Amino acid sequence: MFLHNIPVLQWAKHFTPEEYQRLRHYGGAHGWGGVSAEGVSLGILNTPANRLMFDDWENSANGSKCIRCAVVGNGGILNGSRKGKEIDEHDYVFRVNGAALKGFENDVGSRTSFYTFSTNTMRNSMRRYARIGYRGPPISKVSIVVWVVQYQAKIRHRNSTVCQNCYIILSEIEFFDYDLIYRPSTGAVMLLAAIHTCDQVDAYGFMTPDYRLYSDHYYDKQRHPVHFYANHDMRMEMRLWQELHNAGLMNLFMSK
Repeated sequence: MFLHNIPVLQWAKHFTPEEYQRLRHYGGAHGWGGVSAEGVSLGILNTPANRLMFDDWENSANGSKCIRCAVVGNGGILNGSRKGKEIDEHDYVFRVNGAALKGFENDVGSRTSFYTFSTNTMRNSMRRYARIGYRGPPISKVSIVVWVVQYQAKIRHRNSTVCQNCYIILSEIEFFDYDLIYRPSTGAVMLLAAIHTCDQVDAYGFMTPDYRLYSDHYYDKQRHPVHFYANHDMRMEMRLWQELHNAGLMNLFMSK
């Protein structure tokens, strides 16, 4: 699944006048629409620590040559799943948006290697999920915050007091054919990035055909049906996860 001609991370070398002209027609997190050429700030990410997606892999103590990644969505299918230990046993654990961990460790684990959000999802998560104890990204000494840039959002230097491992920009991922309204969800961006870079990908908490059986999120105190929004085609994403699972390109956690 690794495509050499599609970088997961963008650096200053990828920003050329030709590339800007190509991507300025795409808005949101997957192009430079609404951002002036002068407003693109990739140079601050050209540090050695940000050079590789897994910059600590060579120092891994397990001696394995296979990078095993767990990508954890927030779907209600994880409620009562008791998959926490299994998730934490992966080499890297990816989480997105309102990833509430405290009190849910048995189902979703406690480790975080990469945490992904956009400006909108972070703002919404902190407002909506404060009642369950969510205060912001699950940050540890080894976690890296992956900020999916949107619109005119400013890029902060990695020495920010918010996090010592911020920020990385995901490049355009060309798995979706989308127009100006639809764009991949934050979870989809992270899952596709993991498929692109990891040797083995296990996805948890993503939409499955029986999604109506579960609440929207694993941390819902009361049952809420899954919400669909105009800017994400979640059913199309669900079909894609099924295809990738059936093709053996990733393992999707589904109920028995």
